[in-house]
Amino acid sequence: MAAQFKTLMDVFKLLEKSNCRKCGEKTCMVFAAEVFKGNKAVVECPQVPAEISREYCQQNKKMKEVDQDWENQLAALKARIAQTDFKETASRIGAVYDGTRLILKIMGKRVEVDSSGKVTTEIHTNPRVMVHVFNYILNCKGKPVEGRWVPLRELPSGKDWYRLFGQTCEKPLKKVADTYPDLFADLVEIFNGQPVDNHYQSDVSLVLHPLPLVPILICYWKPEEGLDSDLNLFFDDSAEDNLSIEGVYSLGTGITWMFQKLAITHGGAFS
Repeated sequence: MAAQFKTLMDVFKLLEKSNCRKCGEKTCMVFAAEVFKGNKAVVECPQVPAEISREYCQQNKKMKEVDQDWENQLAALKARIAQTDFKETASRIGAVYDGTRLILKIMGKRVEVDSSGKVTTEIHTNPRVMVHVFNYILNCKGKPVEGRWVPLRELPSGKDWYRLFGQTCEKPLKKVADTYPDLFADLVEIFNGQPVDNHYQSDVSLVLHPLPLVPILICYWKPEEGLDSDLNLFFDDSAEDNLSIEGVYSLGTGITWMFQKLAITHGGAFS
């Protein structure tokens, strides 16, 4: 099984740390950040042993195959979008229909989808994001959000997913929050997060709307003397009616990935 980079420091520890600049970057840390973000490959560092570079090249090949799978899924969904009644869909999913396009908000940002599946938006999109948006458009049942927050394990199909969710979403997101103290302020500013009263007696409670009818509540408890910090994600109990459990899980992992990128961009490298 090919090795995987879970953090920027996984890349950095492979490097010689001599800042030789042979890779074209000013420092090894900058190079590591570019590799972690996907802009460069480990093989571009001449100081990394060939056998390690080959291992990560194999990983990149597998990642490209996964990316192609997402592209294929997106193409199939676009074909179904072309057969969709946008007027009916808009009222069901919490969107607006302007006569030619569906207009909905994702993380507070305007996203427009036409009948061919063409997307116009002010935010960066990729197939992994749009697969979930299109699935939401096609399959959302339109169940109202009531504000009854539950952990993923209490959703109807959540028992089979919550342990993995804790490891791949909540645990790494807590690490970002611990290391990047401005995280929640930036989420409010960049992604239209809505601070709410201290749910579950947490120090920070913030609601995000990655999809109109699938909000996520983030609760963060700061570290105290003798106690570690903690972070949990909660969903409205209608979440699985408006998105499949696989979609809910992927939504969490996608948000975690996005926040890790945000932390790196703002200089908050974490290990």
